Amino acid sequence: MASRSLDQHAAAVRQLLAPLGHDRAVETISLSASRIAAAPDAYRQRTLAHDVVSPGDLPPFDNSQMDGYAVRAAELSGATPDAGVRLRVETQINAGDTISAIEPGTAAPIMTGAPLPAGADAVVPIERAIPSHFRSATETDGGSPLTVEFTSAPGADEFVRRRGSDVARGELLLPEGSMLGPAQLGVIAASGLTKVDVLRRIRVLLIATGHEIREPGTALQPGQIYDSNSAVLSQALIDAGCTVVAWPCRSDDAADLLHIIEKGAPTADLVITVGGVSAGAREVVRDALGPLGVEFSHVAMQPGGPQGLGLVEAAGHPSGIPVVTFPGNPVSALISFEMFVRPALRRLAGSTRVEREVLRLPLAESVDSPVDKHQVRRASIDTDGRVRLVGGPSSHLLHSYAASTALVHLPVGLGHADAGDPVDVWRIDD
Repeated sequence: MASRSLDQHAAAVRQLLAPLGHDRAVETISLSASRIAAAPDAYRQRTLAHDVVSPGDLPPFDNSQMDGYAVRAAELSGATPDAGVRLRVETQINAGDTISAIEPGTAAPIMTGAPLPAGADAVVPIERAIPSHFRSATETDGGSPLTVEFTSAPGADEFVRRRGSDVARGELLLPEGSMLGPAQLGVIAASGLTKVDVLRRIRVLLIATGHEIREPGTALQPGQIYDSNSAVLSQALIDAGCTVVAWPCRSDDAADLLHIIEKGAPTADLVITVGGVSAGAREVVRDALGPLGVEFSHVAMQPGGPQGLGLVEAAGHPSGIPVVTFPGNPVSALISFEMFVRPALRRLAGSTRVEREVLRLPLAESVDSPVDKHQVRRASIDTDGRVRLVGGPSSHLLHSYAASTALVHLPVGLGHADAGDPVDVWRIDD
């Protein structure tokens, strides 16, 4: 079995998966709050396939930024604390009202978001008016019409949101490749659009292998274990922006694995297998896919040394479907995904942050590591900023992974680190 460095294998995986970004299929999704609430996963981490141009102005009309009075700024140009200016109070304007007009010498009570009346060019916040509260329409000033006093002069357009000040009709609303989050979905809704084109998610056929694995909840016979890899990697792939079909191969027969690939590949973009890649006498993935061109190697990493990748001939894939193979211990499989596949998939999904956040933190305790391997240890970060290892280095300790919030990287060449020594740390609790 050939040997590779961690960087060499990561580069090989990137090269294998890069064509998945070419000529991506496009889907049209309908947008409304009720649809998003009813099927949130359909909208999470979606990437625009094309530029979106605004069909109208945002905001669509001049409106008030504050609760206050709509005025003509020039009429208050001489207002001072010693010489206030009084204006007659007009009819109140609320959000949703039709656009009205004010006459010279008047001020209209106006609410936030309400359309600015014709003739007005500024809004004076209510707290700057005298009185500093809205008066009832039934009130009078000793039998005279209501008035309001101002003791400072507003600038033109003060507290006014002008039509098209956010985006004008025909301008670019969102560029191709934008990932749709709350703000992006909001600005699309504000523009009045109800449909957008997005890239279809990368479709992954996930095959956990092993004669011993069984579905959780079923009765186990001696020698059998529950299949945790399907759950672990399904969620990891979904979090990376993929759709997943989990189709376990509960057999060590190469023909059974090839049957699953034959049936599942036409509706998949990528195959990921788990288990059956080591140097044992009965390794189903290696036995089935090695003769088809998948290359197996040993990466200088612990856990997760045995790896494989390649293209396999499959219906619907003229150039072959990419296959990535992971070792079968759950921690090895998840570390392999983190190191090699997650960054590539997040890049294809349009994520702005492809890599994990890297921190340089001091160890809370000393640690030994095989000098010829890049060791990845599970850990948590103390309140004082030190990183504390959780569990041992063994690849079956999934419980310690579940209790961790970080991964500690101990590179090739480092055999020992003392408490207080700085190490690279990936946060995994986002």
